[in-house]
Amino acid sequence: MTDAPPRPPASTDLVGRTVGPYDLERLLGQGGFAWVFAGRELDGAPVAVKVLMPRYAGDPQFESRFRNEAETAAKLQHPNIIRIRFVARSGGYVYFAMDLCADSLGARIAREGALPEADIVRVAADVARGLGFAHGQGVIHRDLKPDNILLRSDGSAVITDFGIARAVSGYVASTGVNMTIGTPQYLSPEQAQGRALDQRVDFYALGVTLFKAATGEVPFAASDWFELARMHVEQPPPGLRKKRPELSKRFERIVLKCLAKHPDDRYRDAAQLLADLAAVDAKPRPRPWWRWWSG
Repeated sequence: MTDAPPRPPASTDLVGRTVGPYDLERLLGQGGFAWVFAGRELDGAPVAVKVLMPRYAGDPQFESRFRNEAETAAKLQHPNIIRIRFVARSGGYVYFAMDLCADSLGARIAREGALPEADIVRVAADVARGLGFAHGQGVIHRDLKPDNILLRSDGSAVITDFGIARAVSGYVASTGVNMTIGTPQYLSPEQAQGRALDQRVDFYALGVTLFKAATGEVPFAASDWFELARMHVEQPPPGLRKKRPELSKRFERIVLKCLAKHPDDRYRDAAQLLADLAAVDAKPRPRPWWRWWSG
């Protein structure tokens, strides 16, 4: 009788353990290749720790790309980009630690459904500021989505996971390993077609994100990946105000410009987007009925 092969380590194996200088307290979530834990530093300060799953941590090429991209992201010092504190290996685990935020846009949408326009505009402006800084440093996110937009306790938004999609795409290109790159519902037409990318892919993904925040749904949905890719490339997005008539025309125009099929028809840079968002935020408020009555 032969012994059964050892079970691969699971996320639950790490809860209550120490990785590097961090005590891991609970699992916050997981993606395709990493777990995220809430933990504490030695002095008790709260922190989030992203740990590469062992099957990838054991691949020297994947680990190298993951660590390089995490170290690049750590150099992006901006109020609207998550602060990465430490990138390292401890025993068999490769990880990086970052600030712990109170919430995420994805979790808030899951709880509340469609959000108020004013809240979405504030989040969009924070994200645009973070993107503008990163793009100025030559860094494209490539996988922006609600789960990668974290919310601090004061409501301000920060972007996380910069460079991770680039690490995966580089690994796939060099090894031929079959791995999902990006999130299909948020892929730009040029990503779906395998074309050259620039910073405007992030504005497309932001458009999908804003649509989801405003309606509770993504603009394109299909169970088949190729059908979903076709929709991103060919099908016009549904009108926001058909789903929520109370949304402003200005806000709808911003979302639809982000969702333009051709990059040239989207925002060129974050400054353009911020200017339009400011115009939405400054739109005249309806006068109370008693002001109309009194003249």
